[in-house]
Amino acid sequence: MKTNIARWFQDTWYKELYISSAFMPISMLYDDIRRVRLFFYKVGIFKKTRLPVPVIIVGNITVGGTGKTPVILWLARFLREQGYKPGIVSRGYGGNSETWPQWVDDKSNAEQVGDEAVLIAKRTDCPMAVGPERAKAAQLVLDKAECDVIRSDDGLQHYALERDIEIAVVDGERRFGNGYLLPCGPLREPIS
Repeated sequence: MKTNIARWFQDTWYKELYISSAFMPISMLYDDIRRVRLFFYKVGIFKKTRLPVPVIIVGNITVGGTGKTPVILWLARFLREQGYKPGIVSRGYGGNSETWPQWVDDKSNAEQVGDEAVLIAKRTDCPMAVGPERAKAAQLVLDKAECDVIRSDDGLQHYALERDIEIAVVDGERRFGNGYLLPCGPLREPIS
């Protein structure tokens, strides 16, 4: 059932451009909530955490896969070649741990921390932690390992973690779909 609904939305966002317009009122509400949330972070009502090392966010503004994982893997290798000691944080999507943050290494249980996190930890051999609050996951990495830069996987809309660089990965074929915000389109935030 969940797969069928997801497939239907994917089809309307990228193929049947006019069908999803029925969701425009919900998209407008979503955008209002998104803007208020961003404003609260800007004025300090919602707390942001600044880490003692630079933070690079790799994410996307659309729902679904865009190829972030290969970029994360490449960036780990590139930073090491430049002499940096990178650490990685992620949400831990698909993980069902009851406590967060969780340390991730090649022996981690994918059911607890998410299979993508285990894959990234294995392929990069970088210190890594996951959790819904990326700042806490990053602090765990900094507490347990010697890192001088943190990379956050899929964190563009996670404003609680201050960032120094943002890398937005875009699907080269599907681009931004119909150009509308959720649920009318695939965008998590406007293209601008």
